[in-house]
Amino acid sequence: MRVRFLLLLMLGLVGASSIAESAQKHLILSGGPALRKWENLRVKRDQHDRWWANFVRGATLRMVEIRTAYGKDAEITWMVYRPGYAARGIEDSKPYVKWITELSARRKVKLIWVYSGGDVIQTINGQASRSIITFDFFGHSNKYCFLLDYSADIIGASTAWFHQNDIAKLRRGAFARNASCQSWGCHTGESMSVVWKRHMGSSLIGAKGKTNYVPVGQGKMPSVSGRWVR
Repeated sequence: MRVRFLLLLMLGLVGASSIAESAQKHLILSGGPALRKWENLRVKRDQHDRWWANFVRGATLRMVEIRTAYGKDAEITWMVYRPGYAARGIEDSKPYVKWITELSARRKVKLIWVYSGGDVIQTINGQASRSIITFDFFGHSNKYCFLLDYSADIIGASTAWFHQNDIAKLRRGAFARNASCQSWGCHTGESMSVVWKRHMGSSLIGAKGKTNYVPVGQGKMPSVSGRWVR
């Protein structure tokens, strides 16, 4: 009887472990690109996003890293700021929204279109407890905000963002205690990372300085002009 009990207990532990492992989720957020009609008005050194797919390619490179580290069946949710790619698609006469949808299917990731910072909060808070083990942001940012939109509606400005004040709206319990989180945008490490750690209890790696997306076209993750901080 005792042997049977121990066997059932062992099987239960294995089952619980499998359930916990399968519940692990990876979240990636891609902001939208700037429009060329605005950026072409700037001096060349200050222009952004000649390539529409900087933040898409950065995300797919990260997907490869995740699948290498956590297995080919790792569950990835990809949040993408749809208005930015719809607008740039119209400007470039390219079906970027369709391409992103097809790309998500090929990569076997769950695509969620977002339209505001509120949508990002809702998506994160809707995850199961302790299920998020990685989170990555690819997009424009300053030290206070993830800029979902930048230089699209208004030259050099944003109309959609996730602000550091919004971090307090995130459900801390959605993240695993050892979750790996990183912003690949500019300047996040100069303020947002501090607020993130204060509220979430874990680190958000961010840049002190500007990030450079030129390497993503060469199959490498974005670089930083300063340094990465936690």
